Amino acid sequence: MAKIRKILVANRGEIAVRVMRTCKELGIATVAVYSEADRSALHVRTADQAFLVGPPPSRESYLVQERILDAARQAGADAIHPGYGFLSENASFVRACEKAGITFIGPPASAMDAMGEKTRARQNMIKAGVPVVPGSTEPFASSEEARAYAEKIGFPVMLKAAGGGGGKGMRRVDRLEDFDSSWRAAKSEALNAFGNDAVYIEKYLEKPHHVEIQVFADAHGNTIHLNERECSAQRRHQKVVEETPSPILTPEMRAKMGEVAVKAAQAVGYVGAGTVEFLVDVHRNFYFLEMNTRLQVEHPVTEWVTGLDLVAWQIKVAEGEKLPLTRAPTPNGHAIEVRIYAEDPARNFMPSPGRITTLRVPGGPYLRDDSGVYPGYTVPNFYDPMISKLSVWAPTRAEAIERAKRALDEYVVKGITANVRYLHAILSHPEFTGGDYDTGFLPRQHEALLGNTEDPKLTEAALLASVVYAYQRDQKRAKTLPQAPSEGEAGISAWRRALRRGR
Repeated sequence: MAKIRKILVANRGEIAVRVMRTCKELGIATVAVYSEADRSALHVRTADQAFLVGPPPSRESYLVQERILDAARQAGADAIHPGYGFLSENASFVRACEKAGITFIGPPASAMDAMGEKTRARQNMIKAGVPVVPGSTEPFASSEEARAYAEKIGFPVMLKAAGGGGGKGMRRVDRLEDFDSSWRAAKSEALNAFGNDAVYIEKYLEKPHHVEIQVFADAHGNTIHLNERECSAQRRHQKVVEETPSPILTPEMRAKMGEVAVKAAQAVGYVGAGTVEFLVDVHRNFYFLEMNTRLQVEHPVTEWVTGLDLVAWQIKVAEGEKLPLTRAPTPNGHAIEVRIYAEDPARNFMPSPGRITTLRVPGGPYLRDDSGVYPGYTVPNFYDPMISKLSVWAPTRAEAIERAKRALDEYVVKGITANVRYLHAILSHPEFTGGDYDTGFLPRQHEALLGNTEDPKLTEAALLASVVYAYQRDQKRAKTLPQAPSEGEAGISAWRRALRRGR
């Protein structure tokens, strides 16, 4: 296969910038696509070329296949990198790229068909002998059918989007009375995120860990795994903090889970980067959850402990090269990633779009900031509010936690509200530092974590500012008010009237 000369990145924000950086290091030209809301976005400024693909809503721009392909044709791009989200797990888009003679940097459509649609993936894994979480193997046609199935397997249950991941289209339902409203919400969110409102049901496991295995395969039959990532710090089923190695895995368990993940990828003829996700119960039994047929948001932590550039691997595999490794590398040190969102934890994590007036990112050794914003940039309200991924590496987990906390202390963003202090509170919480935290950690400790989001330094500064203001106000008032008269009833009355006017 010929070398790729120009890549269109069919995405936005930090992931588009991240892909473009590797492309430039490989001497590959880059093309950006953007909606009307993203005209001044960093990924547009980073690319060699940029094309408008529609109005702000993603369903009218980033999710419109023909507009993405038209941009690729106009730019003369010979490959498309989908990033994650949007069209990254859309098999029809892969086929459209093939028809247009454009290389899709990702798995073949057949593997995406087998694994990208979650219920089909469950069916394939059951056939392959991979343990799966109990649940349905098909989406439900109606809420009545789904409700009856939920009653059959027993609450609590999870409603999950069949056409995508990333926490979109997911709802935990604890009671029959809440089922119909949760069903409607899950379908609506799935449709908006993936253009597919199909929803299926899984039994909810109590206090599970969410552990995923990074897999990689080439077109020559070689498949390996690159160890695991612990992703149990989640809010509303959206990952917030990720780390590797997982603090709960033994080397034996890592090898066993890696073996199952490789088996899952091989069962569907997978090629490229993918992630096999598992739930691990309190007895350390693990169950197949789903396979994300794309690059993951949290891939930097794997890059930290392996020394590999996964995007470069994706491109080289798409060019027909063999994998440079034949077995999983031993993890070197420990890495942690935190996701910085434009949201207000004190207001139920409401998105906080707006213009960034000040931005100062941390520095220092073994620290990485994957960002899609800059000072003066206006964060739009049409997309996921993540603005940056801050990741660190250190020889040990304890050192990595302290480095990540120090980095968050240095992170300054003004003009919008961000969750920086909330992330610091997570890393400081005894349940997190102890290592054995499950997916219920953040909801369970919600009040405690919010209570730790105040910066004592800022509180002290605010108190000092209040004292100075009060002093200056009183001094100014004293200069403008008349002095009390020494004698005379009329003079005293006039003085009192002046005091009242001064107040």
